[in-house]
Amino acid sequence: MLFHIAPALSISGKVRQGVAAMSDWTGVEAPDLDMIEALAQEALKALPAAFAGAARAVQLRVADFAPDDILDDMGIADAFELTGLYDGIPLTEKSVTDPGDRPDVIWLFRRPILDEWAGRGDVALDDLVAHVLVHELAHHFGWSDEQIAAIDRWWE
Repeated sequence: MLFHIAPALSISGKVRQGVAAMSDWTGVEAPDLDMIEALAQEALKALPAAFAGAARAVQLRVADFAPDDILDDMGIADAFELTGLYDGIPLTEKSVTDPGDRPDVIWLFRRPILDEWAGRGDVALDDLVAHVLVHELAHHFGWSDEQIAAIDRWWE
């Protein structure tokens, strides 16, 4: 499924040398936090049954950017470099003695995702959101590259 920003956006007749005039984009809004979350929820629904239940137990949060303290901790100077983050203890490392008061969370960062999407120009937004989500789920599940490739065809 392709995601279209504006269902009836037509720039025919107004394109010069393959570039549309800026006025063609007047009134077009970028997908908001709710849209990114909805795309991620659809990607969760599409996971194989073997992973779906455990994946839904991870909280999903969407923000425009990662907080500065996280970027600093990770040594990332440019907030546009981080599209997603898994915050939790991977299932392969969990213990019954781990505190149960802190949920596993997957963060998706809207602005970096949209920046990558616009920069690539060759991938549907829902596919990119699914790719980032699956990559973060890989941290949660401890998946190998082969397991990721079986779920997320992006890797092929």
